[in-house]
Amino acid sequence: MPDYAWIVERMKQQHDIRIRRWRRNMSGCAWSVYYHDGRQINWIESPFPKTPISLSIFLHEVGHHAIGFNRYRTRCQEEYHAWQWAIERMMQLGIQPDAKVMRRFELSMRYAVGKALRRGIRSLPSPLEQFIPQAA
Repeated sequence: MPDYAWIVERMKQQHDIRIRRWRRNMSGCAWSVYYHDGRQINWIESPFPKTPISLSIFLHEVGHHAIGFNRYRTRCQEEYHAWQWAIERMMQLGIQPDAKVMRRFELSMRYAVGKALRRGIRSLPSPLEQFIPQAA
């Protein structure tokens, strides 16, 4: 099993992130807490990176902090760019995203775009059109 602990430490330092807890499932969450005195704490929850798929989920959550919340107009755009950031970082770190990682990216984006469509998004950015869920 590859040791990705050094990536965790590097990301925590580079992006000033704290880990609230390591999840047992393959899901994640990223948020920031703002205090009246101006302090900001960046938090994430994700699986501990042991495989390329868990690493991609971890990096995806870090990506939310790296690109910034509310930088993009829609939530599905933010998800897309966080996934792009995570996949680029994996390649920069010398870890090739495998088929499972790419499948997770695709399924995650289908879900995000589908949710945006159900909620009545008026215009879908062109890079996201490829993820429009197919009718059953």
